[in-house]
Amino acid sequence: MMGGRLSTDAYGKFVLLVAGLGGLLYGVDLGIIAAALLYLGKTITLTVAETSILVAAVLGGSMVSSLIAGLLADWLGRKKMMIVSGLMFVASVCLIVSSQSFTVLLAGRLFQGMSGGVIAVVVPLYLAESLRPDSRGKGTATFQLMVTFGVLVAASAGWFYTHQAEAAIVAAQGNPELIRAAENHAWRSMFLAMVYPGIVFFAGTLPLVESPRWLFRKARTADAMKSLLRLCTPAQAATQLREMECLAARSNATFASDSLLQRKYVVPFILACVILTCTQATGINSILGFLVVILKQAGMSPTHATLGGFLVNLPHFLITLVAAALIDRKGRTFLLKVGTGGIICSLLASAFLFYSFESKRVDARAEIERAQQGNSLIVPVMFDRKPGARPRSLTVLYSYGHGNRVATAVSSDQPAVLKIVPEEKDAGMPLMIKRAFYGPIATETTGWLMMLCLGAFVSFFSVGPGVVVWLALSELMPTRIRSTGMGIALVLNQGASTLIASLFLPVVGNYGFYAMFLFWAGCTILYFITSAFFLPETKGKTLEEIEEIFNRNGRRKLFDDSRATTAEVDLR
Repeated sequence: MMGGRLSTDAYGKFVLLVAGLGGLLYGVDLGIIAAALLYLGKTITLTVAETSILVAAVLGGSMVSSLIAGLLADWLGRKKMMIVSGLMFVASVCLIVSSQSFTVLLAGRLFQGMSGGVIAVVVPLYLAESLRPDSRGKGTATFQLMVTFGVLVAASAGWFYTHQAEAAIVAAQGNPELIRAAENHAWRSMFLAMVYPGIVFFAGTLPLVESPRWLFRKARTADAMKSLLRLCTPAQAATQLREMECLAARSNATFASDSLLQRKYVVPFILACVILTCTQATGINSILGFLVVILKQAGMSPTHATLGGFLVNLPHFLITLVAAALIDRKGRTFLLKVGTGGIICSLLASAFLFYSFESKRVDARAEIERAQQGNSLIVPVMFDRKPGARPRSLTVLYSYGHGNRVATAVSSDQPAVLKIVPEEKDAGMPLMIKRAFYGPIATETTGWLMMLCLGAFVSFFSVGPGVVVWLALSELMPTRIRSTGMGIALVLNQGASTLIASLFLPVVGNYGFYAMFLFWAGCTILYFITSAFFLPETKGKTLEEIEEIFNRNGRRKLFDDSRATTAEVDLR
């Protein structure tokens, strides 16, 4: 420390720490619901659609706030919006933990998503505008690293509280009140444990300096210089300030005729939108949000499924460390091609595993409707006594006039009976059977194989889209449209994610899990083509240099530089 202030190196590390905590909160937003789904529907009555909506609510809230965050970040500044996002996260946790109905729970999840949307826009924006070119890749990779760490923290909390809940359920010896209390405590504790990093992030944003480029755009040149001096050496600060002044002078000279529809704005904007939308079309957020459900459906017990969720997210975090070290050495496009190629293989393998047993299910709707008695249904699930036969499951999609629900029974259960009876609010409503499937359940071995496939999926995602997408977004957008453009691109990003997550359970209920994995694989093929043939390389360039490259003759130069960089990598 010098004169009571941190040195530039120490302060730079502090910036990365605070930004990393923001990434952690965003990861927690995505991952905390996965294990909570095991118990949410048992203490708060939820339909299939409502369950999917709760997972998608964080993504929907993020989508709404992403566009607003860009506008507010231009008006109020990057730092103030980071402070607001921390307060929103803490408030959302309090709302979720205290909820007693779907409506309040949904409001809390939406608010949590809104805090994540602000973080997703403002933190990468702040890093891109504040860090030196030689550390910008590291800074944005740190943000993504902490996103994966946040998902891992959420998975750890899920595993811990699921283990506690299952032990309490066994100790309850069938007492319904004790079982319900254990389930209720489990999911609320998972969310409550996440309030502490939110408080630390909020406190950490208070001593940050404002983005120097935002200050410069507000004609606060002296403040911009002070901010630069906190982040880099005097010589580097002077160089960056001169670049900003030169670019501003050229922009002012041509501003009247400088249409936002020009190629130097449209090309990078479209590229950023495509890669962000394709990132979500890999299914990453739906897989993380429904991870425990997917593993349980693939044959794992609840405890093993939450353990599997932790083990899937562990390489997600560890491999991001490797990718963070490579991004400024190997380049953005190289990592994207490797990552998307691996994702395609992992998704196809996952689809094959689910198809191996889902294809053996038979339609049992007619038999179930014949067994229906008024608005109730009690059906025993028979065990196939052939040598080597696996236990059978009966899954029924039904409703009492509003919203579909799912009931499942397995022949190895004690008792092996599927029971559907109306709750008090359903009294007098007719029971409607929508679908019914009967067939062998997946083995525990299949569950562990699925865990390996999903572990490979998140690993390749970490190598490519995970570590590159935020950086590419902040780098490709020209200064004039950066904050607004990032907001619009993130709306598309979160819109795709929200739509996929909200449709996940209804789709798998009708067509099976394998159909979703095949859909994601097809979308990722488009992603691979975009990253391999259309996305330029931007490593080692200042934001001003990248913007200049997208001028009339710049696009050709950038692609030439990209091919030269790729050739250099190959020669190594």
